[in-house]
Amino acid sequence: MARLHLTFACGDYDRTRALEEGTVRPDGIDLTYLRLPVEETFFRMMRHQEFEVAEMSLSSYVVSLRTEPRPFVALPVFTSRMFRHGSLYCHADAGISSPEDLRGKRIGTPEYQLTACVWMRGILADRHGVPVDSVSYFTGGQETPGRIEKAGVDLPDSLRISRIPEDRTLARMLAEGEIDALCTPRVPSPFVAGDPRVRRVFPDVVAAEKEYYAATGIFPIMHVVVIRRDVHDRHRWVAQSLYKALLAAKDAAHRNLYDTSALRFMLPWLTPQLEEARALLGTDYWSYGLDANRGTLATFLRYHHEQGLSARLWQPEELFAPESLESAVI
Repeated sequence: MARLHLTFACGDYDRTRALEEGTVRPDGIDLTYLRLPVEETFFRMMRHQEFEVAEMSLSSYVVSLRTEPRPFVALPVFTSRMFRHGSLYCHADAGISSPEDLRGKRIGTPEYQLTACVWMRGILADRHGVPVDSVSYFTGGQETPGRIEKAGVDLPDSLRISRIPEDRTLARMLAEGEIDALCTPRVPSPFVAGDPRVRRVFPDVVAAEKEYYAATGIFPIMHVVVIRRDVHDRHRWVAQSLYKALLAAKDAAHRNLYDTSALRFMLPWLTPQLEEARALLGTDYWSYGLDANRGTLATFLRYHHEQGLSARLWQPEELFAPESLESAVI
């Protein structure tokens, strides 16, 4: 029987490299791996459904569940996880000396529905007394004017959300004090340039994130892998084949991180940092599958619903292809 040819658009990750290189092959599938920037992949998949399989923002995927028939089905594969306390920046003269001071402020965000920003709004509400509706939000291009949102969402009237002028950028507005703070997955250019007018809201990001994990046990999930609905409907077996292959690729990358013969990445203390991560987060800190991630997913889905992005509260098991949640007993 001929193998099924599928295109998989994804970022440049150690945990998926074995699929790109072909050292791990999904059962019955010939995979064309397109290494693309995440913003491009998300935009093209959400707007035009260009790929059979793609990495996708967790928030965008949950937003897509509003559409019937649903355009995608997800696998419990989390290509990106990241603590996001370091994603909050503020103007130095905005009167923000702690995250609690964000209440009542003007906060920029490239898109309201970005996964990193859903997490941080939820964390600010749960742990720092900053309800979602207690600030004003400004959306638009961070470094380039005129950003187009990947997906339109109907939001509650209680939220104050405005588009910035088409000739302005959030990075410049933050530096010039036209907004008080910025929540963004990418480091804004004024901060990169060392502009003293821009600083992080959490000055010791690592300490804040370690404290957050110790209190919650959550290592935030950013991205999932989705299969286009028409592909899944025609070939239900694809979900299990891809899940097994993605898991094998991730496990291989995790093993290779502990190879101390030569550093795989340009980080001088990579091995001690890996050992510290295992000590703090557990040996399987980048787990795939539903069971180990149910609590993290439930928290995110609660945030998504509370922030007006999903019409109802989804349950974690509703997100994924049933075939990817089951395996043969050996």
